[in-house]
Amino acid sequence: MKSRPATLGALVALTTIFTACNTPGPSPSPSMDPGMPGMGAGGSPTSSPAATDATGGAMPGMGATGGLMADEPVPTEGAVPATETIGLQPLPYTLDGTTKVFELTAKPVFWKINAETQVTALTYNGTVPGPLIRVTEGDRVRVVFTNNLTTPTSIHWHGQFVPGAMDGVAQPELSQKPVQPGETFTYEFEAKPAGTFMYHSHFDTDTQINVGMFGGLIVDPKNWNEIKPDVDEVLYLNEWRVIDGVTYPAMPSMGEPNYFTINGKTYPDIPTITVKQGQRVRLRFVGAGQFEHPMHIHGTGATIVATDGFPVPETAQITKDTFPIHPGERLDVEFVADNPGQWALHCHIVHHTTNDDVEPGGLLMVINVVP
Repeated sequence: MKSRPATLGALVALTTIFTACNTPGPSPSPSMDPGMPGMGAGGSPTSSPAATDATGGAMPGMGATGGLMADEPVPTEGAVPATETIGLQPLPYTLDGTTKVFELTAKPVFWKINAETQVTALTYNGTVPGPLIRVTEGDRVRVVFTNNLTTPTSIHWHGQFVPGAMDGVAQPELSQKPVQPGETFTYEFEAKPAGTFMYHSHFDTDTQINVGMFGGLIVDPKNWNEIKPDVDEVLYLNEWRVIDGVTYPAMPSMGEPNYFTINGKTYPDIPTITVKQGQRVRLRFVGAGQFEHPMHIHGTGATIVATDGFPVPETAQITKDTFPIHPGERLDVEFVADNPGQWALHCHIVHHTTNDDVEPGGLLMVINVVP
């Protein structure tokens, strides 16, 4: 019938008008427009090629506050290949009287999360995670921070009881103004309480953390009340999104990750933890990304001895073999390595043990217990 196309056209027009009037903004759905960079015709991520280079060549997209949008690539301006291959290395300090003085510099680098895949990362001192600051409870700590990024940033001392002006919350400006490109800001505080912590950006947080702006912070107790572990390992968990060699922020709302890392590496590039039979082992898990990771250990159970830096009383401690690690959470577990063998430690969301949908990969590592 001749009238049906006209009627259909009118319905389409009315639907378009109605949708435009009732849609407040972009949908939070992870579905992408087929024309978005790195997306296939059906809106699904396309495969990342081997030996991917994360330069991409796109101009950095900036939101209204100076931050990246979820569908915009990490800016490559000023990025150079990382000179270090392993993150979380101990950061040396100098003494000014009794104050321990550390230096951190925010800089963009091209970071290899495995032998075949390179990401554009915003980092502290050029590594993912940033270097490990390890001090003792009660130490006076000073961190001289220089921003060599092209965007503003700051540092938050996640879980530390610092003065308000040192807390690093720069968006909104509760603690300080953002540290602008080329500027230096000095943080100073007393290290307390003891436990497992991290430092991370608190400006454009949902993107900067997701592309590498976090690092290690351990505050040892002034007096150890429990048995000191023979092996003490820190494991920072986070996620990456790499599409056609271009790095995007990994976000639950718009940019699902396709790579998952422990201390900045995916399996099989995550170093093995080798321990001797009979040794006491402490694993400090840190949720540095935006996704939950139930970490499962094979061959043994482990006892939860601290959560978010706070010791768990012995009468309340429980032993498990799977530990859900939430974003921002820290969980310390201990076990005695009494079962020789090569044992898997992995996330039990099995997709998180893949590299761009190829298994094995991601959040999978080996604990080797030798007689």
